[in-house]
Amino acid sequence: MIGFTLANDRFISLDNVMGVVRSSAILGVIALGVTFVVISGNLDLSVGSMMSFSAIVVLDLHDKIGPAFAIPVMFGMTMALGALIGFLVGYLKLNSLIVTLGMLSAIHGLTLTYSGGKNMDIADKEGTWFAVFGQGHVLGIPVPVIIFGVLAAILAVLLARTAFGRQVYAVGGNGVAATFSGIPRARVVFLSYVISSFCVAMAGLLQASRSMGSQNTVGQGLELDVLAAVILGGASLLGGSGTIFKTVIGVLILGFIQNGLLLVGLQFYVQYVVTWVIIILAVWLDVAAKRGRLWSPIA
Repeated sequence: MIGFTLANDRFISLDNVMGVVRSSAILGVIALGVTFVVISGNLDLSVGSMMSFSAIVVLDLHDKIGPAFAIPVMFGMTMALGALIGFLVGYLKLNSLIVTLGMLSAIHGLTLTYSGGKNMDIADKEGTWFAVFGQGHVLGIPVPVIIFGVLAAILAVLLARTAFGRQVYAVGGNGVAATFSGIPRARVVFLSYVISSFCVAMAGLLQASRSMGSQNTVGQGLELDVLAAVILGGASLLGGSGTIFKTVIGVLILGFIQNGLLLVGLQFYVQYVVTWVIIILAVWLDVAAKRGRLWSPIA
């Protein structure tokens, strides 16, 4: 951050900072839900495809049944996908990596089938209030930033101050011990994925409202950025640790890094390499912290 500031004084300008926070809101909303999944000891690689699906659905239904009905229907359809994943991972105890990797492809196919392979756009962009979610302001603050902040506060309380939140940590920390302690492990995992899908639906709404149209692949590759932000925020891939507040910090750090790379003149595709480096370093440090040393004792 200091390096970017020295390289370009625009980096710490108020306009740039607010722009980064606003552009990071959609990624951040998804990361909030994925935090629950990661803390419970699982992964969710389907969030990118799921966001594409939610954006396409709400845009398509907007012109057919109106935004007031399109939004709750889209939320219901997206959360149904999350419930399916939660059932497969939680109740059938299938590997979350395999399940969500398969769902990534399945949901992408579902999105293409639903849209007929076409992009979606709202017909009357000037005569609808739908743009308020992605383009509106309240007291000068962008609505996406407000939604991100309010949702983060609610989920932070849910995770840190409720019995369910304690159960999420317990299941991720030691699933067997949690089961023998009377914690409904399957239900906790199931609800974690439902929460994640709710956040994805909210992000899809913000994305669709922001552009008033969407490509079928708008969320493609987003799952890697989300995972990088969650890990960068300190959530352990081994489960049992992490907080919503730290995830917010991780999202902002990733956003500022990507913004800084552009301001110093590097091409946008350099971000992909940097994201990979961030994931590798974060995972390495996480594992090293667990075992108390940087190198494996059997290396």
